Amino acid sequence: MLPTARVDYIAPWWTYWLHNFPHVNLRFQPVNKSFNPQDDNYQQSLIFLVCVAAAGLGLNLLFLAIYLSCLCCCRKEEEEETKRPNSCCVTWTAVTAGLICCAAVGVGFYGNSETNDGVYQLTYSLYNANHTLGGVDSLVSGTMDSMQRGLKQHLERLDEIFATRGDYIQTLRFMQQMADNVIVQLTGLPEWGQTRVDLAATAVQISYVEYYRWLSYLLLLILDLVICLVACLGLAKQSRWLLTTMMVFGVLTLILSWASLGADTATAVGTSDFCVAPDKFIMNMTHNEISTDIVHYYLYCSQSMPNPFQQALTIFQRSLTTMQIQIQGLLQFSVPIFPTAEKDLLGIQRLLNSSESSLHQLTALLDCRGLHKDYLDALIGVCYDGVEGLLYLSLFSLLAALAFCAMLCAIPRAWRHFASRDREYDDIDEEDPFNPQARRIAAHNPTRGQMHSFCSYSSSMGSQSSLHPPAQAVSNAPVSEYMNQSVLFGGNPRYENVPLIGRGSPPPSPFYKKILSQHEGCLPVYD
Repeated sequence: MLPTARVDYIAPWWTYWLHNFPHVNLRFQPVNKSFNPQDDNYQQSLIFLVCVAAAGLGLNLLFLAIYLSCLCCCRKEEEEETKRPNSCCVTWTAVTAGLICCAAVGVGFYGNSETNDGVYQLTYSLYNANHTLGGVDSLVSGTMDSMQRGLKQHLERLDEIFATRGDYIQTLRFMQQMADNVIVQLTGLPEWGQTRVDLAATAVQISYVEYYRWLSYLLLLILDLVICLVACLGLAKQSRWLLTTMMVFGVLTLILSWASLGADTATAVGTSDFCVAPDKFIMNMTHNEISTDIVHYYLYCSQSMPNPFQQALTIFQRSLTTMQIQIQGLLQFSVPIFPTAEKDLLGIQRLLNSSESSLHQLTALLDCRGLHKDYLDALIGVCYDGVEGLLYLSLFSLLAALAFCAMLCAIPRAWRHFASRDREYDDIDEEDPFNPQARRIAAHNPTRGQMHSFCSYSSSMGSQSSLHPPAQAVSNAPVSEYMNQSVLFGGNPRYENVPLIGRGSPPPSPFYKKILSQHEGCLPVYD
């Protein structure tokens, strides 16, 4: 009969929420939600959750491919008034992606620490329980060995010494019966070392896996943070090679985020299935090795439940007490007659005292409070800290996937913005004296910095025209004046146009007309 519901352990609400997730095998058939890792259908239900995350990754990559294809194929000429909103959109998208990435990394660090704390508490409890059970096995085996070998040797020598006294021989036979009775009671105790689950080996394996899990997530968190910061630096510096490198690493991190999301979700759901009904799983695991009453005694540790070892321990105690009384009588009455028997009698007395000490230790170790506390500590570590940390890690993976998806959408638009700005600078003639870039070049070029500005030259020409009559025609202008004007517009004298002077000059170029129309206030007017 199962005991009433426990009050010392209550599964947290998030374990029930995760336990209610649909459990479907790979053939889309519902399976039992009870934790049973040996069942193929249950394993497939957890693999199905990983496949759902893989499907999410595929849809995410498909969305990015469609988005990048539309961005490359559907290029439109951007108007002057639309450039600023596009730049702002890219900026805000990058800022939002950076903030989400930083928040995801913070959540990930917390979740990784919580999961590690929960697993550490689990392994610590397993080591404590293994130490307790190992102590029980050591005490039982030591007491049985002392009863079977040490006591037998002493009794055989006493048989030879007391061969002439039948009453003493009867006492020795009675003591041998008591010793056999103790051995029978100790044999009835469960042999914890022969159970199918080795707690020490399980704790070592869990610690090994947890160390590499913690280290892997730590490296992933650092990688996400570095990629986010370098991507923001690339956008600020307008560095194309940095953005290209971060796009490659962003795709890799996006894949890792979805993979970790699937693994964390499957692990959290499986662990929650155990946490909802841990007693049932342990009963199913130990029903062939350990008695059901013993398992109930340690799982619930209720005062209303009897101690399954009480009868064996009581018989053990009574047998030892009877043997000690017999040895005390032999020491009192037989030693004066048989002095050589004193050594063996004292040896039996020391053996009985050692067995009694082992009995007290065994009684303390077999008490349910120690193992039950280790059991509760393990449950709290796994179901509270462990599952909570897995939920935070799942949230980290989801936020990281969202952040890097937004970043991968923003970087190509930033690339187009950089390209359009470069085309604007390329369209400007470096020889144009009104180009700010040309002015900066002239400031670094001392030969060109000594030239007069166009307006100052024109104003001087205007002042000269007020004193002298204007030139008759452009075709009759001297060659030096034409070359000076060429220097003003292009920076270098155009010697190839010199032969045209004197036989009619061609009409001015459109670029020349544009300059004249924009600077009519600075240029002199000629007839």
